[in-house]
Amino acid sequence: MGQIGFYINQSICQGCKACSVACKDKNNTEVGINFRRVYTKEEGAYVQQPNGGVVHNVKSYYFSIACNHCEQPACILSCPTGAITKSDDNGVVTIDQDICAGAQRCVKACPYGGPQYNKEKFKSNKCNFCMDLQEKGEDPVCVATCPLGAIEFGPIEELRNKYGDISHIKGMPSPAITKPNIVITPHRDAKLV
Repeated sequence: MGQIGFYINQSICQGCKACSVACKDKNNTEVGINFRRVYTKEEGAYVQQPNGGVVHNVKSYYFSIACNHCEQPACILSCPTGAITKSDDNGVVTIDQDICAGAQRCVKACPYGGPQYNKEKFKSNKCNFCMDLQEKGEDPVCVATCPLGAIEFGPIEELRNKYGDISHIKGMPSPAITKPNIVITPHRDAKLV
């Protein structure tokens, strides 16, 4: 199959957080643990004009992100127990809960906030691309749940051929750090880096 990745169409995401809620529900995660997160980006201001009028220069958009199943995952290099592995078949990065010692080095190493630490279980975990659903021929829950179809998945080369190769917008870490497997169609107000 080759490396799989996510496509995020930020230009149509409305920030409903259905993807995040569905992921949280499927994985039964504790409060504060979100394998998929939706961020709001707001910038600009209202400008008072000399004649008394007000002109706005306000921009706002949303961005959904989870683990990017990177080519060079910082989480794997930081794990002291070898609990984090990358599949040779599809490139999915997973954390073996039987091996994880809860050192949280992966949490600190990942520039995208992929691994999340569970204080109740003393272990880290993250998006596993819903491999259990994919094995049954189903889509990852974030993809299936998005009402606008703003999230897709598939072989990363196919996604890049179809949507381009943008993997970095303002506010994201440099893709040179881990080489994430994500493609983004930016919102019109999201500044490309």
